[in-house]
Formats: sequence, structure tokens, C-alpha cells
Amino acid sequence: MDKNSLSYKKMTLDELVILSQQEDYYALEELIRKIQKDVFATLSYMMKTGDNLLDLTQEVLLKVAKYISNLNSPKCFHGWLNHIIANTYYDYLRKLKRKPEIISLEYSCSVNDEPIKIEIPDKKSKPMEKCITSECESEIRKAIRNLPETFRIAIVLREFQGLSYEEIANVTNTEIGTVKSRISRARLKLQEVLRNYA
Repeated sequence: MDKNSLSYKKMTLDELVILSQQEDYYALEELIRKIQKDVFATLSYMMKTGDNLLDLTQEVLLKVAKYISNLNSPKCFHGWLNHIIANTYYDYLRKLKRKPEIISLEYSCSVNDEPIKIEIPDKKSKPMEKCITSECESEIRKAIRNLPETFRIAIVLREFQGLSYEEIANVTNTEIGTVKSRISRARLKLQEVLRNYA
């Protein structure tokens, strides 16, 4: 491995974005390598099935490579990337001639705004513990995939991508109040389904 590739691996995302915008293709390659797992994971939670997951991931990564020079500030990279992920997903739904489910939010609900805690498996854990953790992760994924489309997108962007309510409203083209309500209702549904794993 040459010295050059090692130095790219040590760079921050901001540094890689700046160099990528200056047509440094090694930096762009490293940037894509660093984000591909997150893009795949985000889409895997958004989609009900794994069909076309790899294709959509590749499509997002190609858009990042193609449009990186249009990004105004490297500090906005995560928000910009999530916009691309969400838009690519919505385009996919449109191609299926399927619209996201419309949920009637006729009443407001105020719920304690606590995030769902997801245990990260300890690599040194015993086989039985690994089995339980794996089963729990599988149930979480299943529960998220069974949420209505609008709830699922909002909770994934909030809990897995760390977007603010305002950023989610921007990405999904909805009001902040609607986003908060969807996330609260999604959390309630997930807590109900996953109460045996608490």
C-alpha cells in the first residue's frame, strides 16, 4: 500500500470533501469508502425489503460523486448526503408507482421525547449473549420496517442519522410539528412492539 492512500485514510470527512471538490479522485474514493456502510444501513431501515438495496446504495454514492462540487460547505455534508438518500428513496417509490402512506394526524400527542436505546453488541460477549443481541437487533429492524412509511423515514433520519427536527422537516418537505408527531408516534409503536426486549 502506498503512502498516499494511508494519508487519505487518516483524513476527516471535511478534509476529504474539500479535496474531492478540487477533483482529487483519491480523496473522493476514500470519501465514498467511508460513507458507503452508513448509506447502506440507512436505506436498509427505510425499505421494507432488501430488494434493490444495493442498487439504491450505489445510486446514492454515484450522486455524491457526481454532485460533490455543488456542495457549498463541507460542514453541511451530512445534511446534504441525507437529502440525497431521502430523494433517491422517494424517486424509487415513484418508480414503483407507489406513494408513501399518508397518515392522518388529527390530534397532537405529547410524549416524553426520550430516544430509543439500542444496545451495541460487545465483541467479547458470550455466545448466548451474542444470540440474544442478534435476536434483539433483528426484532428492532423488523419493527422499524413495519412502521408506516412516513414514520419509518422520520425515525431513521432522527435515530440513525442524528438529524435535527428542522433538518428532517427540510429533507421530507414537511412541517417541524408533523416531524415531531411522527417521531413520537413511531417511538410509541416501537416501544410497544419491543417491550419484551427492554
